[in-house]
Amino acid sequence: MPHRPLTLLLLLVTVIGCGDAPPAARVSHDGRPMRIVSLDLCADQYVLKFVERERILAVSPVATAEFSYMRDAARGVPVVQPNAEDVLVLKPDLVVRAYGGGANATTFFERAGVPVLTIGWAADIAAVMSMVQSIASGLGEPEAGAAVVAEMQQRLAQLPDIESASALYMTPSGVTTGPGSLVHDILIASGVENFQNQPGWQPIPLEKLAYNRPDMIAAAFFDAYTNHPDAWSPMRHPVARAQLRERPTVQIKGAWTSCSGWYLMDAVEALSRGAAL
Repeated sequence: MPHRPLTLLLLLVTVIGCGDAPPAARVSHDGRPMRIVSLDLCADQYVLKFVERERILAVSPVATAEFSYMRDAARGVPVVQPNAEDVLVLKPDLVVRAYGGGANATTFFERAGVPVLTIGWAADIAAVMSMVQSIASGLGEPEAGAAVVAEMQQRLAQLPDIESASALYMTPSGVTTGPGSLVHDILIASGVENFQNQPGWQPIPLEKLAYNRPDMIAAAFFDAYTNHPDAWSPMRHPVARAQLRERPTVQIKGAWTSCSGWYLMDAVEALSRGAAL
Protein backbone atom coordinates (compact mmCIF):
# COMPACT_ATOMS: atom_id res chain seq x y z
CA MET A 1 0.00 0.00 0.00
CA PRO A 2 1.37 3.41 -0.84
CA HIS A 3 2.65 5.43 2.10
CA ARG A 4 0.01 8.03 2.93
CA PRO A 5 -0.42 10.12 6.07
CA LEU A 6 -2.09 8.02 8.71
CA THR A 7 -4.47 10.80 9.65
CA LEU A 8 -5.77 10.94 6.07
CA LEU A 9 -6.46 7.22 6.05
CA LEU A 10 -8.19 7.31 9.41
CA LEU A 11 -10.32 10.22 8.28
CA LEU A 12 -11.29 8.35 5.14
CA VAL A 13 -12.29 5.27 7.13
CA THR A 14 -14.43 7.48 9.37
CA VAL A 15 -16.16 9.09 6.39
CA ILE A 16 -16.83 5.73 4.74
CA GLY A 17 -18.19 4.40 8.00
CA CYS A 18 -20.72 7.22 8.13
CA GLY A 19 -22.44 6.08 4.92
CA ASP A 20 -25.92 4.67 4.64
CA ALA A 21 -24.81 1.15 5.57
CA PRO A 22 -21.60 -0.56 6.60
CA PRO A 23 -19.92 -2.20 3.57
CA ALA A 24 -20.17 -5.72 4.96
CA ALA A 25 -23.98 -5.40 5.17
CA ARG A 26 -24.54 -4.98 1.43
CA VAL A 27 -25.01 -8.60 0.42
CA SER A 28 -27.74 -10.42 -1.42
CA HIS A 29 -30.52 -12.30 0.31
CA ASP A 30 -28.55 -15.53 -0.10
CA GLY A 31 -25.41 -14.06 1.45
CA ARG A 32 -23.40 -13.51 -1.73
CA PRO A 33 -21.21 -10.38 -1.88
CA MET A 34 -22.64 -7.95 -4.43
CA ARG A 35 -20.00 -5.18 -4.59
CA ILE A 36 -16.64 -6.83 -5.28
CA VAL A 37 -13.28 -5.19 -5.93
CA SER A 38 -10.27 -7.11 -7.25
CA LEU A 39 -6.81 -5.72 -6.45
CA ASP A 40 -4.35 -7.69 -8.61
CA LEU A 41 -3.85 -10.02 -11.56
CA CYS A 42 -4.46 -13.26 -9.68
CA ALA A 43 -7.60 -11.93 -8.01
CA ASP A 44 -8.86 -10.64 -11.36
CA GLN A 45 -8.84 -14.13 -12.85
CA TYR A 46 -11.07 -15.61 -10.14
CA VAL A 47 -13.45 -12.66 -9.89
CA LEU A 48 -13.94 -12.47 -13.66
CA LYS A 49 -14.44 -16.24 -13.89
CA PHE A 50 -16.96 -16.71 -11.12
CA VAL A 51 -18.76 -13.38 -10.62
CA GLU A 52 -21.39 -11.75 -12.81
CA ARG A 53 -20.33 -8.39 -14.19
CA GLU A 54 -23.02 -6.49 -12.30
CA ARG A 55 -21.48 -7.67 -9.02
CA ILE A 56 -17.98 -6.42 -9.92
CA LEU A 57 -17.22 -2.84 -8.88
CA ALA A 58 -13.68 -2.80 -10.28
CA VAL A 59 -10.70 -4.92 -11.27
CA SER A 60 -6.97 -4.16 -11.30
CA PRO A 61 -5.22 -2.09 -13.99
CA VAL A 62 -3.65 -5.25 -15.51
CA ALA A 63 -6.89 -7.19 -15.92
CA THR A 64 -6.85 -6.69 -19.70
CA ALA A 65 -3.10 -7.27 -20.14
CA GLU A 66 -1.82 -9.96 -22.49
CA PHE A 67 -0.72 -12.12 -19.57
CA SER A 68 -4.23 -12.04 -18.04
CA TYR A 69 -6.12 -15.22 -18.94
CA MET A 70 -9.51 -13.56 -18.39
CA ARG A 71 -8.57 -10.39 -20.31
CA ASP A 72 -11.55 -10.62 -22.69
CA ALA A 73 -14.02 -10.75 -19.80
CA ALA A 74 -12.29 -7.72 -18.24
CA ARG A 75 -12.92 -5.39 -21.15
CA GLY A 76 -15.28 -2.59 -20.12
CA VAL A 77 -15.08 -3.38 -16.39
CA PRO A 78 -14.08 -0.34 -14.29
CA VAL A 79 -10.50 -0.28 -13.05
CA VAL A 80 -9.20 0.77 -9.64
CA GLN A 81 -5.70 1.39 -8.36
CA PRO A 82 -4.85 -0.94 -5.44
CA ASN A 83 -4.63 1.72 -2.75
CA ALA A 84 -6.85 2.26 0.26
CA GLU A 85 -8.40 5.60 -0.71
CA ASP A 86 -9.47 4.56 -4.21
CA VAL A 87 -10.92 1.26 -3.01
CA LEU A 88 -12.80 2.49 0.05
CA VAL A 89 -14.65 5.26 -1.77
CA LEU A 90 -16.29 2.52 -3.88
CA LYS A 91 -17.84 1.07 -0.70
CA PRO A 92 -17.20 -2.60 -1.57
CA ASP A 93 -18.58 -5.44 0.50
CA LEU A 94 -15.67 -7.70 -0.50
CA VAL A 95 -12.08 -7.10 -1.55
CA VAL A 96 -10.30 -9.95 -3.33
CA ARG A 97 -6.50 -10.00 -3.41
CA ALA A 98 -3.40 -12.12 -3.68
CA TYR A 99 -0.74 -9.43 -3.32
CA GLY A 100 -2.45 -6.20 -4.38
CA GLY A 101 -2.36 -3.32 -1.94
CA GLY A 102 0.78 -4.43 -0.11
CA ALA A 103 1.53 -6.57 2.91
CA ASN A 104 -0.84 -4.76 5.29
CA ALA A 105 -3.82 -4.48 2.95
CA THR A 106 -5.87 -7.27 4.49
CA THR A 107 -5.51 -5.90 8.01
CA PHE A 108 -6.36 -2.36 6.92
CA PHE A 109 -9.47 -3.22 4.92
CA GLU A 110 -10.82 -5.52 7.62
CA ARG A 111 -10.35 -2.77 10.20
CA ALA A 112 -12.33 -0.53 7.86
CA GLY A 113 -15.15 -3.07 7.92
CA VAL A 114 -14.51 -4.60 4.51
CA PRO A 115 -14.05 -8.39 4.35
CA VAL A 116 -11.05 -9.63 2.35
CA LEU A 117 -10.86 -12.88 0.36
CA THR A 118 -7.20 -13.86 -0.04
CA ILE A 119 -5.87 -15.96 -2.91
CA GLY A 120 -2.80 -18.01 -2.07
CA TRP A 121 -0.27 -19.84 -4.20
CA ALA A 122 -0.56 -23.57 -4.87
CA ALA A 123 2.45 -25.86 -5.36
CA ASP A 124 0.64 -28.59 -7.29
CA ILE A 125 -2.48 -29.19 -9.35
CA ALA A 126 -4.38 -30.83 -6.49
CA ALA A 127 -3.82 -27.70 -4.41
CA VAL A 128 -5.01 -25.55 -7.32
CA MET A 129 -8.24 -27.54 -7.47
CA SER A 130 -8.74 -27.05 -3.75
CA MET A 131 -8.11 -23.33 -4.08
CA VAL A 132 -10.50 -22.99 -7.02
CA GLN A 133 -13.26 -24.51 -4.92
CA SER A 134 -12.40 -22.40 -1.88
CA ILE A 135 -12.25 -19.07 -3.75
CA ALA A 136 -15.40 -19.78 -5.75
CA SER A 137 -17.21 -20.54 -2.49
CA GLY A 138 -15.87 -17.33 -0.97
CA LEU A 139 -17.32 -15.45 -3.93
CA GLY A 140 -20.69 -17.07 -3.33
CA GLU A 141 -20.44 -19.52 -6.24
CA PRO A 142 -19.59 -22.97 -4.80
CA GLU A 143 -21.42 -24.88 -7.54
CA ALA A 144 -19.51 -23.03 -10.27
CA GLY A 145 -16.27 -23.86 -8.47
CA ALA A 146 -17.19 -27.53 -8.28
CA ALA A 147 -17.96 -27.54 -12.00
CA VAL A 148 -14.56 -26.06 -12.86
CA VAL A 149 -12.78 -28.60 -10.66
CA ALA A 150 -14.74 -31.45 -12.27
CA GLU A 151 -13.75 -30.17 -15.71
CA MET A 152 -10.08 -30.08 -14.68
CA GLN A 153 -10.30 -33.66 -13.45
CA GLN A 154 -11.97 -34.77 -16.67
CA ARG A 155 -9.31 -33.08 -18.81
CA LEU A 156 -6.57 -34.80 -16.82
CA ALA A 157 -8.26 -38.16 -17.22
CA GLN A 158 -8.49 -37.72 -20.99
CA LEU A 159 -4.79 -37.10 -21.53
CA PRO A 160 -3.10 -39.74 -23.68
CA ASP A 161 -0.36 -42.00 -22.34
CA ILE A 162 3.03 -40.59 -23.33
CA GLU A 163 6.09 -42.71 -23.99
CA SER A 164 9.22 -41.68 -22.15
CA ALA A 165 9.99 -38.04 -22.98
CA SER A 166 11.72 -35.20 -21.17
CA ALA A 167 11.08 -31.46 -21.34
CA LEU A 168 13.09 -28.45 -20.20
CA TYR A 169 11.10 -25.44 -19.04
CA MET A 170 12.82 -22.25 -20.24
CA THR A 171 12.00 -18.57 -19.78
CA PRO A 172 13.40 -15.46 -21.49
CA SER A 173 15.16 -14.52 -18.25
CA GLY A 174 17.13 -17.75 -18.34
CA VAL A 175 15.57 -19.61 -15.43
CA THR A 176 13.95 -23.00 -15.11
CA THR A 177 12.43 -24.99 -12.27
CA GLY A 178 12.50 -28.49 -10.85
CA PRO A 179 10.67 -30.62 -8.28
CA GLY A 180 8.56 -28.81 -5.71
CA SER A 181 7.11 -26.21 -8.07
CA LEU A 182 3.74 -25.95 -9.78
CA VAL A 183 5.47 -25.94 -13.18
CA HIS A 184 7.09 -29.26 -12.33
CA ASP A 185 3.69 -30.72 -11.48
CA ILE A 186 2.31 -29.40 -14.79
CA LEU A 187 5.09 -31.20 -16.67
CA ILE A 188 4.51 -34.44 -14.79
CA ALA A 189 0.74 -34.23 -15.28
CA SER A 190 1.25 -33.85 -19.03
CA GLY A 191 3.13 -37.14 -19.08
CA VAL A 192 6.69 -35.85 -19.55
CA GLU A 193 9.74 -35.97 -17.31
CA ASN A 194 11.26 -32.72 -16.09
CA PHE A 195 14.78 -32.39 -17.53
CA GLN A 196 15.69 -30.16 -14.57
CA ASN A 197 16.07 -32.42 -11.54
CA GLN A 198 17.26 -29.77 -9.08
CA PRO A 199 14.47 -28.43 -6.85
CA GLY A 200 13.38 -24.83 -6.85
CA TRP A 201 14.03 -22.10 -9.40
CA GLN A 202 17.48 -22.26 -10.96
CA PRO A 203 19.39 -20.87 -13.95
CA ILE A 204 19.09 -22.97 -17.08
CA PRO A 205 21.59 -25.86 -16.59
CA LEU A 206 24.08 -24.92 -19.32
CA GLU A 207 26.70 -27.46 -18.30
CA LYS A 208 24.18 -30.28 -18.33
CA LEU A 209 22.87 -29.14 -21.72
CA ALA A 210 26.38 -29.34 -23.15
CA TYR A 211 26.29 -33.12 -22.74
CA ASN A 212 22.60 -34.04 -22.62
CA ARG A 213 19.51 -32.91 -24.53
CA PRO A 214 15.85 -32.84 -23.51
CA ASP A 215 13.36 -34.32 -25.95
CA MET A 216 11.46 -31.03 -26.08
CA ILE A 217 11.46 -27.47 -24.79
CA ALA A 218 8.61 -25.86 -22.84
CA ALA A 219 9.14 -22.20 -23.76
CA ALA A 220 7.25 -20.00 -21.32
CA PHE A 221 6.56 -16.25 -21.44
CA PHE A 222 8.28 -15.89 -24.81
CA ASP A 223 5.01 -14.35 -26.02
CA ALA A 224 5.42 -11.49 -23.50
CA TYR A 225 8.22 -9.41 -24.95
CA THR A 226 8.42 -7.18 -21.89
CA ASN A 227 9.93 -10.14 -20.05
CA HIS A 228 12.95 -10.29 -22.34
CA PRO A 229 15.93 -9.01 -20.33
CA ASP A 230 18.34 -6.43 -21.70
CA ALA A 231 21.18 -7.71 -19.52
CA TRP A 232 22.97 -10.98 -20.09
CA SER A 233 21.28 -14.13 -18.83
CA PRO A 234 21.80 -17.86 -19.38
CA MET A 235 19.17 -17.65 -22.12
CA ARG A 236 21.64 -15.65 -24.22
CA HIS A 237 24.28 -18.39 -24.08
CA PRO A 238 24.74 -20.28 -27.40
CA VAL A 239 24.06 -23.62 -25.70
CA ALA A 240 20.68 -22.39 -24.45
CA ARG A 241 19.73 -20.63 -27.66
CA ALA A 242 20.52 -23.77 -29.63
CA GLN A 243 17.82 -25.65 -27.73
CA LEU A 244 15.09 -23.40 -29.12
CA ARG A 245 16.44 -23.87 -32.65
CA GLU A 246 17.11 -27.59 -32.56
CA ARG A 247 14.59 -29.19 -30.18
CA PRO A 248 10.83 -29.50 -30.66
CA THR A 249 9.32 -26.56 -28.78
CA VAL A 250 5.95 -26.10 -27.11
CA GLN A 251 5.04 -22.47 -26.50
CA ILE A 252 3.57 -22.03 -23.01
CA LYS A 253 1.66 -18.75 -22.92
CA GLY A 254 2.39 -16.55 -19.95
CA ALA A 255 -1.32 -16.32 -19.15
CA TRP A 256 -1.49 -20.08 -18.59
CA THR A 257 0.91 -20.09 -15.64
CA SER A 258 0.87 -16.49 -14.38
CA CYS A 259 -1.17 -17.46 -11.29
CA SER A 260 -2.41 -20.65 -9.70
CA GLY A 261 -5.60 -21.19 -11.65
CA TRP A 262 -7.68 -23.73 -13.55
CA TYR A 263 -6.27 -22.41 -16.84
CA LEU A 264 -2.99 -24.24 -16.22
CA MET A 265 -4.79 -27.13 -17.90
CA ASP A 266 -4.14 -25.38 -21.23
CA ALA A 267 -0.41 -25.76 -20.54
CA VAL A 268 -0.81 -29.40 -19.51
CA GLU A 269 -2.69 -30.26 -22.70
CA ALA A 270 -0.27 -28.31 -24.92
CA LEU A 271 2.69 -30.20 -23.45
CA SER A 272 0.88 -33.51 -23.81
CA ARG A 273 0.17 -32.84 -27.48
CA GLY A 274 3.76 -31.80 -28.07
CA ALA A 275 5.14 -34.95 -26.48
CA ALA A 276 2.77 -37.13 -28.52
CA LEU A 277 4.05 -35.81 -31.87
